Amino acid sequence: MIMQNVYRKWLGEMRGKKAVKAFAEKGWISHWAENTEEARRILFEQCLQPGVSVGLGGSETLSAMNVLGELRTDRYRLFDRYDCADHFEVCRDSLMADCFVTGANALTVNGEMANMDCSGSRVAAMAYGPRRVIVVCGVNKITDTLEEAVARAKAVAPMNCRRNRHATPCAQTGICVENEGGQCNIQQRMCNQLLLTLNAQKFEGKYTIIIINEDLGF
Repeated sequence: MIMQNVYRKWLGEMRGKKAVKAFAEKGWISHWAENTEEARRILFEQCLQPGVSVGLGGSETLSAMNVLGELRTDRYRLFDRYDCADHFEVCRDSLMADCFVTGANALTVNGEMANMDCSGSRVAAMAYGPRRVIVVCGVNKITDTLEEAVARAKAVAPMNCRRNRHATPCAQTGICVENEGGQCNIQQRMCNQLLLTLNAQKFEGKYTIIIINEDLGF
């Protein structure tokens, strides 16, 4: 088991560093982290300046990095999606944050990204609004092609539905009912909004990515 972990770590490094290089070549500020602790240091020491306003996308990777406690201090102005009276309004406010910090559903080794959303609040912020978008992602989410990235984003939807307590068939069975000719709950389904990010757009310094050599999130 130890030797297998060594090889997995090696493969993660090879693929992860290739993706870091590809994202950098496409205009992203790109970072490599060996573990969540290093990723957390990069986030707070290099990416987030004291006093900035911060919006969040729901993310198991951010949870693993244990960032929420620090973001809730007086060093930052957090639009806290996890502790609010009106989730819809907090997500709207997050669109105008200085920084939006989020995970991702899938990356490619060629520097592309695919994300699937229910309401679209996360992908809207990732596409436009906040002055900076910071993405954290484990090497387990790296695919070879954009088509595989889209497939991965859809494949993890049942877990995200279950995590968010969405009343969808896949949250009970783990299988997309529409793949079998059925019909999903329109208001609860996760697969409503798909964002493909191919490049870092024209605003220099807008996009930052931290790729972590661990299996994180879904």
